[in-house]
Amino acid sequence: MSYTNFVKTAEAQALINTPGVIFIDCSFALNDKEWGRKEYEKAHIPGALYADLDKDLSSPVIPGKSGRHPLPDKKAFEATIASWGITPTTQVITYDAGAGFMAAARLWWLLKWAGHDQVAVLDGGKKVWAEKGFPLEQGTVTPVAATFTAHYEDDLLADANTVLEATRLHTCCVIDSRTADRYAGQNETIDPIAGHIPEAISRPFNANITPEGVVAGQEVVRGYFAADFAKDNVIFYCGSGVTAAFNVLLANYAGYAMPKLYAGSWSEWITDPARPVATGA
Repeated sequence: MSYTNFVKTAEAQALINTPGVIFIDCSFALNDKEWGRKEYEKAHIPGALYADLDKDLSSPVIPGKSGRHPLPDKKAFEATIASWGITPTTQVITYDAGAGFMAAARLWWLLKWAGHDQVAVLDGGKKVWAEKGFPLEQGTVTPVAATFTAHYEDDLLADANTVLEATRLHTCCVIDSRTADRYAGQNETIDPIAGHIPEAISRPFNANITPEGVVAGQEVVRGYFAADFAKDNVIFYCGSGVTAAFNVLLANYAGYAMPKLYAGSWSEWITDPARPVATGA
């Protein structure tokens, strides 16, 4: 079976050591950039590789121009995919320490962008995996490189000018994926300017995570986005293009066509003082 959005822990556990299946641990913390690798080395799913959000899943920040997590260079990311041993037929399962809304969804989106469809996020991440008593191992895993040719689907992307035009002409539904307080311009502790893109609506990325730490049912998620996808064109953004990828994943899981991602997101938007800013609900 091919998994293309989420995979349940029990299903994933059955795939350990299966040829053609690669697990990738994407654990990361914004306030401690070495934490994720240390967490991986301490305990990861057997055979899993590690992907670093800053080093593997982003390109260097360009001060005053880019957001906090610019998309990786296309050729560099193609080489990274190949170095992990991913081939066109590989089933990739990404996960992180929590529910998958940090870098696991970012890698899911990047692989989709690169033209690799067989990629899924572990529902509940390592936390739920461990709670179920499934095996973990220590140390690191060295991958065996393969050959991979990316076929980038740039129609999955929106840039700042596209977003600006969409909000002015009301041609798209622009969705802010950050928490409601950051959308409103409150409790902003990451970016230097608080607020949101005018006309954007708030759909927090974590609203569909159950108390057990897994994703809500497909019908629940479908209802969450129903009014938004009444328009043909939907663009998601967040602070730096990471948690918005989780909302894109949720939309795909719910059965909607793949929306666009404004990868630069809020942290890129505010680098140009001419771009408008709104606050409040």
